Amino acid sequence: MSHSFKETPHNAITDSGIARVIPCRQLSLGDPVKWLALAIQDMKRAPLNTIMYGVIFALIPWLITYLVATTGWHLIIMPAIVCFMLIGPFLAAGMYDVSWELQKGHKPSMAHSLRAMKRNAVNGWGFGVVLLIMMVFWLRVASLIHALYPPYLDETLSDLWPFLILGTAVGVIFSLILLFISAFTQPILMERKVDLATALLTSVNAVWLNKLPMLFWAGIIFISVVLGFLTGFLGFIVLMPLLGYGTWHAYIDTIETKKPRNYV
Repeated sequence: MSHSFKETPHNAITDSGIARVIPCRQLSLGDPVKWLALAIQDMKRAPLNTIMYGVIFALIPWLITYLVATTGWHLIIMPAIVCFMLIGPFLAAGMYDVSWELQKGHKPSMAHSLRAMKRNAVNGWGFGVVLLIMMVFWLRVASLIHALYPPYLDETLSDLWPFLILGTAVGVIFSLILLFISAFTQPILMERKVDLATALLTSVNAVWLNKLPMLFWAGIIFISVVLGFLTGFLGFIVLMPLLGYGTWHAYIDTIETKKPRNYV
């Protein structure tokens, strides 16, 4: 599956003298739509893998919700989310492997995609820890905002709006940070034997140099997640593999290699 050549922009991080990163290409605003189209093709070519991964991603939030509803123990949410943040990158790697195998002209299998999770496992776990730390910090900031709410105020919109605006602003900031550090990190770690710092900085650089296309892609992800929740998590059966395959094609389209990828 070919990807058109794109102009290579300057490397923002290298130019600043902070670090060396893998170069990226200049994206266009319509590229995220192309990634989705390629993802749909992968879904059609590997329906069994798609359904299996989709069911897994749909079951995880459903199981968390079910446990909370049946036990009434809301504290279970934290350990459940912690587990998901740690294993999430590895589950995503399995989906990336499906698209990668299709690009190579191979027939993807669950056994092969599960083995793919072992590639660069140490740095993969490190990435999970980074996501976990960010999530905990985000929750602590949210708790602080909630603590600042005066108990004597009524829960009316006029009283709540300052805190809603503050909470939304903080959520947007954390979401943008998450986009920068996670957009391409896991696919890089999966395909290349690089350290976590290189993968993270490469992702940050690529998003920074392609702000509008990546914001468009982030919007697609956000809408997909909302739809998944609105459908009682059933939508995740289709939406999560779609986003997973699309992320792989976004990576292939964006991050350069020294030599062309000649899959045989």
